[in-house]
Amino acid sequence: MDSLLALTVLCLVFAIGDYISAKTKSIFSMMFVSSVILLVGFWIGLPKTIFQDAGLVNIGGLMIAFLITHMGTLMDFQDLKVQWKTVVISLFAVAGIGIFLFFVGTPILGREYAVVSAPPISGGIVAAIIMGDAAKAKGMETVAVFATLLVVVQGFFGFPVASLLLNKEAKRISKVYRENKSLQEAKAFKEVAATTCKHMNEKKKLISPLSKELQTPCILLAKLGLAAILGFKLADLTNGIINKYVMCLIIGIIGRETGFLEENIITKANSFGLAMVGLMAAIFGNLTLATPEMIVSLLWPLVGSLILGLIGITITSLLLSKPLNYSKEMAISIGVSALFGFPGTFIISNEVANAVGETEDEKQAILNEILPKMLVAGFMTVTISSVILAGFMVKLI
Repeated sequence: MDSLLALTVLCLVFAIGDYISAKTKSIFSMMFVSSVILLVGFWIGLPKTIFQDAGLVNIGGLMIAFLITHMGTLMDFQDLKVQWKTVVISLFAVAGIGIFLFFVGTPILGREYAVVSAPPISGGIVAAIIMGDAAKAKGMETVAVFATLLVVVQGFFGFPVASLLLNKEAKRISKVYRENKSLQEAKAFKEVAATTCKHMNEKKKLISPLSKELQTPCILLAKLGLAAILGFKLADLTNGIINKYVMCLIIGIIGRETGFLEENIITKANSFGLAMVGLMAAIFGNLTLATPEMIVSLLWPLVGSLILGLIGITITSLLLSKPLNYSKEMAISIGVSALFGFPGTFIISNEVANAVGETEDEKQAILNEILPKMLVAGFMTVTISSVILAGFMVKLI
């Protein structure tokens, strides 16, 4: 297929996915819609070389290191400090997914499926790419497709659970709000947030930030590339003990804290959209291997691993809810955020607040209590914990 045509077709597929996701409020995610279109397309004659023809395969592979390093620059230690209880639950929920799937899932699903499923369930695209690449390297193409499909369908398990539990949590908050007839908690959170922002603005970095006129796409991408290379080199020095992508994440975090890397750097370099298109090619490339028979054979591992993952999340979240003084509904919702991340965490929080709150003040009180926790939870599970878990689990394949 002509390169320009191939790239345009793929962009149209992803655009349809974005459109349907927006219209259904992420019930049908972009990943799900795009994968269905591509799967059916490959089965009826869409060239399986379309990703190579579009020139996205190499770009997608390179962008993984850039994007993971970029993910490190999204970490805000001040926000995590305020929401430390949420961070603890998120970390343990991801650990629960890995432990439960490995020990319980191995005899039920088989070792390969149990090991490969944990990181994608606890995170998303990047974790799935890490596990999928490892599976393909060992000749397990079916398992690689399985990792891709997990990312596609996990939202169908996560959204209903989180929506149901957050609805109950919102009703509890609403009851407290109506009894107190005040917005003390909401005002307290706003004051904490304002203090945090002020502190962040005053905080000096080890390396002074570049002036605005020097924050050009080329300069920002060059800095990001240098950081990613450093991550790879340091990972090599550990002889593989620390996965290269985990090291990139760490370097991204250190880079932001020291001031060498700007916050949200790849977006500021006006490169996030193209990087994500390349990343989509890297993850969806496995769908060219999928046949209708393979999809049918993977139904049980898909459903089984997601159910076991949810059980692992529920157990670990419940164990921590009481000692951390969180309701069981809020704790489990924090853990379940691993199955969809942002923007799902934002959308569900707003939907629940609008559905339960009767006045604008009441809706805001609910949102102020739920949204910060869900945003931090989604960031911790999808962005950080899943990559670390993938770096560990990839050695067990």
